[in-house]
Amino acid sequence: MARSVYVTGIDRGDGRQAVELGVMELLTRQVDRVGVFRPLVHAAAPGEPGSDHVVELLRGRYRIDLPSSELYGLTYEEAAALQAAQGQDELVSALLDRFRAVERRCQAVLVLGTDFADTNIPDELAFNARLANEFGAAVLPVLGGQGKEPEAVIAEVRNAHRAFTDLGCETLAMIANRVAPGAKQRIQRALTEKLPIPAYVIPEEPALAAPTVAQLVEATGAEVLLGDAAGLARDVRGFVFGGAMLPTFLDALTEGALVVTPGDRADLVIGSLAAHAAGAPPIAGVLLTLGQHPGPNVMALAARLAPGTPVAFVPEGSWPTAATLTHLEGKLTAASPRKAEIALGLFELHVDTVELTNRIEVGRSERVTPMMFEHELLERARAGRRHVVLPEGTEERVLRAAEILLRRNICDLTLLGDVDAVRRKAASLGIDLPQEAPGADRAQVRIVDPTTSPLRRQFAELYARLRAHKGMTVELALDVVTDVSYFGTLMVQEGIADGMVSGAVHSTAATIRPAFEVIKTSPDASIVSSVFFMCLADRVLVYGDCAVNPDPDAQQLADIAIQSAATAAQFGVEPRVAMLSYSTGTSGSGADVDKVRKATELVRELRPDILVEGPIQYDAAVDAHVAATKLPGSPVAGRATVLIFPDLNTGNNTYKAVQRSAGAVAVGPVLQGLRKPVNDLSRGALVEDIVNTVAITAIQSQDDRNHEGEPKA
Repeated sequence: MARSVYVTGIDRGDGRQAVELGVMELLTRQVDRVGVFRPLVHAAAPGEPGSDHVVELLRGRYRIDLPSSELYGLTYEEAAALQAAQGQDELVSALLDRFRAVERRCQAVLVLGTDFADTNIPDELAFNARLANEFGAAVLPVLGGQGKEPEAVIAEVRNAHRAFTDLGCETLAMIANRVAPGAKQRIQRALTEKLPIPAYVIPEEPALAAPTVAQLVEATGAEVLLGDAAGLARDVRGFVFGGAMLPTFLDALTEGALVVTPGDRADLVIGSLAAHAAGAPPIAGVLLTLGQHPGPNVMALAARLAPGTPVAFVPEGSWPTAATLTHLEGKLTAASPRKAEIALGLFELHVDTVELTNRIEVGRSERVTPMMFEHELLERARAGRRHVVLPEGTEERVLRAAEILLRRNICDLTLLGDVDAVRRKAASLGIDLPQEAPGADRAQVRIVDPTTSPLRRQFAELYARLRAHKGMTVELALDVVTDVSYFGTLMVQEGIADGMVSGAVHSTAATIRPAFEVIKTSPDASIVSSVFFMCLADRVLVYGDCAVNPDPDAQQLADIAIQSAATAAQFGVEPRVAMLSYSTGTSGSGADVDKVRKATELVRELRPDILVEGPIQYDAAVDAHVAATKLPGSPVAGRATVLIFPDLNTGNNTYKAVQRSAGAVAVGPVLQGLRKPVNDLSRGALVEDIVNTVAITAIQSQDDRNHEGEPKA
């Protein structure tokens, strides 16, 4: 039977969607088939089936492959009619049947309680408690603390705990959410002292309460004239209503504000967009009222001034529009992935996720899915937070990845580039890069301009010493170190950062050449190589070398195999090494096969503790049935986890073929053999690829071997 968690509240406005998302994240780290079930849901219209934005967010984000219709029980309308006609027992029985259909197909199920909004359910707390008991689910109550005094929050949490206990529920923990940040510690101490179970206190996060431009457009029925998806996803942190003359109006603008102005005020439209383009300040967008919008020349200028910034219009006047806008709050939806990351970061920062996971008691799956592997990367990086430098500070994908890394508390970051340009670019994307706050308990970011940094002279002197044999002087080095790749590499060399990730817009050579010159190879490595983690549906394989060495000789191939086995073990993959060739065992001959055979012998000689087989063909390495015929009795054949390709041509083409044809998630390339971690990105890297690579780099830097030994010449 699946282990289920029932997240419920006791009133509206508790913001429990962030908790629901956090619990789903915990469940998917442990097992690969997690379901979600909403017993009661609001219908879009009377008589129509219901849907829910949180269910759809979880279904998409966590790749729940059950049909959407099966994730819901009944609409509130259907439930009220059934209860009125046949009583609550029949209602509960019907919901239990729907729940069991989901439970039978999953290893764990997250149940989302009623929302206390126009539900027509008497004693809604008791109803949720009964459903939890009938479902066999542990309860996780969430209470909202917005606008409440600490004593009131403490009393409500204690009363709710007593109520659920009296109703026979197994309560995992109590969560007080959306409390005033200044009251968090006081509430936490009181609840820890007075409750027999864990209590977690999560402060209010304005970025979660802020609606996006897209949500405001939907609520007002506005027509979008300008703007792209990124612009519509910006948070609206306030409103500025236009009516004053332009100089006064510009003084009233605030960062993240939505400008609301009559559509005939072209001066205010152009002025606010020009201010946004200059970053003084960046706005969320412009909403035109009275059903008017400026002429085509003004709109064309607006599009050039602030590409992507939303401009929309509504037929109503400013005051009716204001009444609609001011009562809206942000929602977690599939269309707002940025808010999901903010919510997860908040949950992980303020909830003891290890303790809560242990209390849920979900047995860990033996299968390792791509999602589980990625979760494990982030969790390990977060557990020993490191500092990673990202040289491409003005690149959009890097900035979006940086926001996720910071919000999820995965690592501290340095972004390189002109400080004003980086902040202006971030603001234009609606990305909030917090100011550095030494001593804070969450991940920090600093922005450094190599051309003006006080470190420039120090780095130039260091680089000149390291490259003196090549004729390098301090005067020349002063120019070299302004290159962001060199500056970032020198930060790693000097211990100012623990690792570097680059390559979203720079070539592989531009990324790793400074590492070869400055950081150099580890004492136990003769070559720098790379691996990809290939996340298949049910396991993770390690491919090497698919990115660096075109045609390694036998000695180099053996070194790549040993390094790759160590990297696999470092990331939780038990190394069983297959040295790949077009021939298996002794069946073939020729220079290429002989190279692989010699490399295999060298691995066995140098590292007798590593399980290795070679030469071996790919099918014999990974398919037990083929292995039983070609290499019976081999401890590696049919079970290989680390696959070493004889050359770059074979490796690069194979990883791409598997990635595209088998739908595998390829994480990498991960460089190995350097004294300190530097990793390269594909120039087509997605935001999630950058996040994963930074997490890997942080984990590599946690290994003390990266900080030991003298460099090779």
